[in-house]
Parts: sequence; C-alpha cells; structure tokens
Amino acid sequence: MSRKRAPGQEPAAEGTSAVAEPPVNETQAEGRSFAERVGQRKVSFAPDPFGIAADYVAGVQLFESKRERQMAIKFGQGRPEDKPSQAVIEMVKEAGYRWNPADRIWSHPVTSESAMTTRIEAERLYQGVRQMIRQEKGIDAGQEIPF
Repeated sequence: MSRKRAPGQEPAAEGTSAVAEPPVNETQAEGRSFAERVGQRKVSFAPDPFGIAADYVAGVQLFESKRERQMAIKFGQGRPEDKPSQAVIEMVKEAGYRWNPADRIWSHPVTSESAMTTRIEAERLYQGVRQMIRQEKGIDAGQEIPF
C-alpha cells in the first residue's frame, strides 16, 4: 500500500508508519483563534535600564532599571576623565546615591514604598546636576532643550 510523503522525506521502513505533520506557517496561524495563538507570541520588553533624560552637551544621563530596581546617574561614558567636579559629587552623595564601580554609575535603590518619590527626586537631582555642570563648563543656558 502506497502512502503519500512530503518532498524530501525518506520512505518509511516496512511495518512503520510515516505520517508527517504539516508545518505550521503564518497563513495557518492566522486562521487559529486567539486562545490558540496566545502561547505563540513573543513578548517584547522595554530596554533595561532605560534612559529618562540626557544632556549630551553637559555629559550627564539619568536612567532607571526596573530589573535592578534602581535609579542611576551617569557622567559622560563613565571614564575617569568624565568625572564631574567635587561639588557635583557632593550633591549626588547628599541625595543618597552611591558609586557603583562595576557599572561606573551613581545609583540609588527604588523601593516599592517610595518609588514615585524616588523618581521625582531623581529628576530634580538630575536637573540640578545638569545646571551645575553647564555653569561649570560655561555652556549657554539659552540653547538647552528640556527633557
């Protein structure tokens, strides 16, 4: 008895059945119900950490990491020559940020109880640090673009 086989499929040995399941392609997936397709979709996540604000002229960036539950301020590329003045560092330290040498950022933890407050304070600190660095570097305040 002859059985149909897909192109490129080897004939089955006697006594075994060679039933090939048809491949699932996009046109067949469209005909399925939503419930059948739920497991098939890949979820895309937002980048982590994601940038909240950046002033590339002044060389300061504000980030938030949901995965590590922290706010972060980065100066330049994190290199030693990108280090800000001692007055800026003191301002960041007073706000509760700590130096993370592995990632070369200043970070502050975000707890569930104080998440919104921490984010608002981080944005205020970023604006203060940004203005201080712009004044130190002599960057014209008229050419800045807020957030």
